Amino acid sequence: MAVNPELALTFRPLSGQIDASLTQERVLAQLAGFFGVVALVLAGLGLYGVTSYAVNRRRTEFGVRMALGATPGSVVALVLARACILVLLGLVIGATASMWASKFVALLLYGVDPRQPSTVACAAGLLAAVAGVAAWLPARRGARIDPAVTLRSE
Repeated sequence: MAVNPELALTFRPLSGQIDASLTQERVLAQLAGFFGVVALVLAGLGLYGVTSYAVNRRRTEFGVRMALGATPGSVVALVLARACILVLLGLVIGATASMWASKFVALLLYGVDPRQPSTVACAAGLLAAVAGVAAWLPARRGARIDPAVTLRSE
């Protein structure tokens, strides 16, 4: 029996082999996470833009309200209430769509339930927090409107 001198044996720990086999999945998970963050930022910027435009269009209304005795807090609450309606509507539609679409993703996940209530609640909470900040910035600007300046300009 002869031994082939060109054979090479390499030994790697099992953990190294597992890490090497999961590289593609990890890269895809990081890429999905990156695009999720980008989507969150874009959603926040979009809500900020829409709310800022609405506050700018209602500048005279806010000036009249404040001239008649409305407090800055009530103006902020008025703007935030409108933004909250949009956010709640989006969350309901998004949660419904994600529950429907989760049946297609369930086969790709091992040991993870895509319909886990805590995951959906955390995602909704994060979206609501970003939306709250995005809506609060223009609302604060709307509450700082000087009624005298606004009424003179119209």
